[in-house]
Amino acid sequence: MSNLHKASIEEIKQVQWLQLKKQLAYLQLNSPFYTELLDHRNVNVQNIQSYEDFKKLPITTKEDLQQSNDRFYAVPRHEVIDYVTTSGTLGSPVSMGLNDADLERLTTNEFGSFKLAGVEKEDIVQITTTLDRRFMAGLAYFLGLRKLGAGIIRTGSGLPQLQWDSIERFKAKYLVAVPSFLLKMLLYAKENNIDFKNTSVKAAICIGEPIRGVDYSLNALGSRISELWDIELFSTYASTEMATAFTECEVHKGNHIQPELIFTEILDLEGNPVQPGEIGELVVTPLQSQTMPLLRFATGDMLTYTNAPCACGRNTERLSSVVGRKKQMIKLKGTSIYPQNVIEILTNFEGIETFVIEARRGELGTDLLTVKVADSFPLDRVKVLIEHFKSRLQVTPDLQLVKKEEIEILRIPEGSRKPQYFRDYR
Repeated sequence: MSNLHKASIEEIKQVQWLQLKKQLAYLQLNSPFYTELLDHRNVNVQNIQSYEDFKKLPITTKEDLQQSNDRFYAVPRHEVIDYVTTSGTLGSPVSMGLNDADLERLTTNEFGSFKLAGVEKEDIVQITTTLDRRFMAGLAYFLGLRKLGAGIIRTGSGLPQLQWDSIERFKAKYLVAVPSFLLKMLLYAKENNIDFKNTSVKAAICIGEPIRGVDYSLNALGSRISELWDIELFSTYASTEMATAFTECEVHKGNHIQPELIFTEILDLEGNPVQPGEIGELVVTPLQSQTMPLLRFATGDMLTYTNAPCACGRNTERLSSVVGRKKQMIKLKGTSIYPQNVIEILTNFEGIETFVIEARRGELGTDLLTVKVADSFPLDRVKVLIEHFKSRLQVTPDLQLVKKEEIEILRIPEGSRKPQYFRDYR
């Protein structure tokens, strides 16, 4: 990781702006999608001299990527080395290509991310996520650790017994894992008398699911893991489209931006920048990206940020965990909520084995919300849960007790790379 993180805020902004200007010139010259779009709007990126100029440029949406996927390629296809695919959480999956320079950029990003979490060359890291199935993250973790020189254990996803066997055999210090799978590993260990409290593991780098709230404190999922296992938990945030990860440092007060690799904006519903601490949509322009450069790409993720210097000595902006997806906001009986608000309550409520949340549109055009809980949930606790929803959210979803097998089919549909606790049928 470069020393830019600890430079002055003004110097960081200058370096980032120079990288942004280079990226704008590159995509207007090389990307068929942006060449046509900017020419049609009579925009010459050479005239972009300030953020006021920049924010007048058009927003790129996920729908743009889906509908014009091939036109985003800015290099000849024979230069593409690796192909990846998004998870398609909110629509059709999108294919992304990476050339040699993009793979090096991906390596640099994850190298910096692991350094933020304190990983050193002498450490051993166990990657509990897949490196196949066109999944970018698993490859990125491997490349970053390879550059760092750390030991790598590629166990892949699932198989709790293999995870514990590998920890015992190779003495991993760090795990890279989805938080809900960490919880599954811990429950498996308790059921099988594995002494997980006396292993080599000191920390987990948590991916794919938030473990903290916007105030940076551990949420229900993070708290449950922490209560069971006294290890350090690091929050991260990333997406395939931006090929960039944001990771927290040892202070655990937000996910640091790597400014030489990405330009970030957090915007309100009218497209205006929000103030630090206010919730807005993350809009990104990845820097130094060649194969599929993106301009002001709207991630759909709602979060907050802070630009205050971090106690770790870094002066880069930091992002909170994702509050929810912009398109997944639910207006239930006049109250605006996100799936994560419901997930927090269910994760923290004793006796719930597994669940899935479903949103539908009612006959009158209003949002309907159903929570399906495994029928092992005690009946005498149903009323307590409903009251809990009412006190926390001011509204109550429809609660259904169904067979665990039905929930698992909904939660992990065929071909899915990660569990889906929220299904949107609107």
